[in-house]
Amino acid sequence: MYLEHFGLDTQPFRITPDTRAFYAGADRGAVLEALLWAVGQGEGIVKVVGEVGSGKTMLCRMLARDLPEHVQVAYIANPGLTPAEIAPAIAFELGVELPDGDRLAGLNALHQYLVEQHAAGRQVVALIEEAQNMPVETLEELRLLSNLETDDSKLLQLVLFGQPELDDKLEAGEIRQLRERITHAFDLRPLKTADAAAYLNFRLRAAGYRGPDLVSRRLGRRLNRHACGLIRRLNVLADKTLLAAFAEGSHTLRRRHVRRAARDLRPPRHAGLSLRRVLGLTGLAAATAVATLLVWNLWGVQAAGDNGATAEAAASTAVGIPPAEGER
Repeated sequence: MYLEHFGLDTQPFRITPDTRAFYAGADRGAVLEALLWAVGQGEGIVKVVGEVGSGKTMLCRMLARDLPEHVQVAYIANPGLTPAEIAPAIAFELGVELPDGDRLAGLNALHQYLVEQHAAGRQVVALIEEAQNMPVETLEELRLLSNLETDDSKLLQLVLFGQPELDDKLEAGEIRQLRERITHAFDLRPLKTADAAAYLNFRLRAAGYRGPDLVSRRLGRRLNRHACGLIRRLNVLADKTLLAAFAEGSHTLRRRHVRRAARDLRPPRHAGLSLRRVLGLTGLAAATAVATLLVWNLWGVQAAGDNGATAEAAASTAVGIPPAEGER
């Protein structure tokens, strides 16, 4: 909608990972280089943890793209696989046909394939997304698969991508052996405020923008504050900010455009109330009600009715409910 308005060739802030728009700043490039090195070592299990929307899938795609040609990748995106399904899923990704209905024969066939790849100087790595949602039993099966090895090297390298809940799951006693096999662990931190504007301007230029920077450092700070440093949410907010500016016919992004974008994503008002605030409002309403009852007892029904209406209006105003038409 706003592409021509801002001189863009493609959507700059799509949330679908696009390796052509990978931002190497904010430690993402450094983590990618470390992952490439860790996989190249061919030992142990590698773990990458980050919050929802922190860029794990993009990093996973970049890793698969940048691995050397002699490395074959099995990409597993379904975390709901059972222990009996995980080996066939890896074999399917590798193009290995397994015998039907015989699990042991299937494992032997996969093992034989891995041995052949190793003998030919090739390496096999399985990239597992959403690992925090995998059943503990399936994670344990992965550990057993990682035991496939020759006298001097592993036959199958594993890289687990997951949310922080993955660390909690790995604390379970029944998979402590898997935890001990993790030789490299990386954390994807939220985007720092100083990096937000650089990231957003990078994405704009990757989409074809050729003018002066659209996102100032101050505007980047505001967007990043609303996004809590999460790249996916930052993309959504930036997209809505461009749309707000386009609706005004403006080629300059302003604070009001950011406010509109943030307001569009803001949760319902009651969801933002702290417990202390809720208790405070409840206490105020209760105190008002008690005062009203006292007035009823002391002044009689008629007087109490007048004062009760006033008290009700005051209590309604305190909790954000507009008074009745006659009380405005």
